[in-house]
Amino acid sequence: MKTFFGGTFIEKEKLEEAGINHPIKLEYYKEINEDDIGSGKEKYGIHIVKTEYIPDNLKIETKSIKYVTNDELEENKILNIFKENQVTPINSEEVILDLFRSKF
Repeated sequence: MKTFFGGTFIEKEKLEEAGINHPIKLEYYKEINEDDIGSGKEKYGIHIVKTEYIPDNLKIETKSIKYVTNDELEENKILNIFKENQVTPINSEEVILDLFRSKF
């Protein structure tokens, strides 16, 4: 089961620094394995959708990371960090590894 957590547009200044002249939206979703709901052994994952609004073209990139944690509060913290730091699908796994190394 996937539920919407939050979304944001990448800051215009960051896009301009990268030479990008079109808006990019990031959406973050909380995933939970439906078989585990109510079992006390829930496994939470993260799904990210990046949408680039290129003139005359819409480019969508997605990434699902299953089984990030067994703790829903921990998952919410990770998703908040993703949203605040505008984490994209391509670097999401690295960010999760760094978070667990530093025990955020």
